[in-house]
Amino acid sequence: MAIARLVAALEGQGLRLADRTLNDRVGAEDVVQVALTRMWTMAARFDPARGSVEGWFRRIVVNLCLDRRRSLKLVAPLAEADDVASSAPDPYEAAAANDQRARMSAGMARLAPRQRAALAMFHGEGMTMAEIAAALETSPKAVEGLLGRARMELRNLIGVDTPSEQRTRP
Repeated sequence: MAIARLVAALEGQGLRLADRTLNDRVGAEDVVQVALTRMWTMAARFDPARGSVEGWFRRIVVNLCLDRRRSLKLVAPLAEADDVASSAPDPYEAAAANDQRARMSAGMARLAPRQRAALAMFHGEGMTMAEIAAALETSPKAVEGLLGRARMELRNLIGVDTPSEQRTRP
């Protein structure tokens, strides 16, 4: 019964984090399953003085995602086709939105694994700098730098100008 409560409490947040980090739902499900198993078998290693159970679980998920991304050859995922007629009345707006999603997905896939994980935790999960730092085993100040570099790299990869670059162009 205890494992069922543990799974119920942690599975959803772990799956969201892994899916955003890996950009692969099946891989994310595998990571969460391994993370839950690892957490259960290594329960004696948990130290409540170092943080919460949720934080420990997130750290396990992030580490497994980083390991998985290192072991896989990175390729940009194919853009998923949307039914333009049902998603928006203006086909040009739908095409632009699909293009933006595809560029964002391809850009995220090309980011370094730690950058991608930090962006997923901060923007996707709404985690604080301190929580991300604990999950990545670093300092909050290092997370700030990691997020800044990740955002800059993502802008470069997807071809989005920053507001200052847009003002300097004729």
